Amino acid sequence: MTPEQAIEFLRMLITVSLLVSAPILLASVLVGVIISFIQAITSIQEPTLSFAPKLAAVGAVIVIGAPWFIRMLMEFTTYFLNQISTISR
Repeated sequence: MTPEQAIEFLRMLITVSLLVSAPILLASVLVGVIISFIQAITSIQEPTLSFAPKLAAVGAVIVIGAPWFIRMLMEFTTYFLNQISTISR
């Protein structure tokens, strides 16, 4: 494997990882900001209040985005496994 091939695989791996994890993280952050805003307006300072909405939002994103997540991961895995045969020592 040449250094260029290794860098290309690593770049693809990082890109796919970010694409798959970004919607989940963004949903959690967005719900957290909204709940924090509501807490600031109502002066309710309960730290555990945002846990259930965040959990529901992350669960919904995973359920809705699962086909896309799986497709992205399968395409990367298929590409990687196909490239293994072309790697020479």
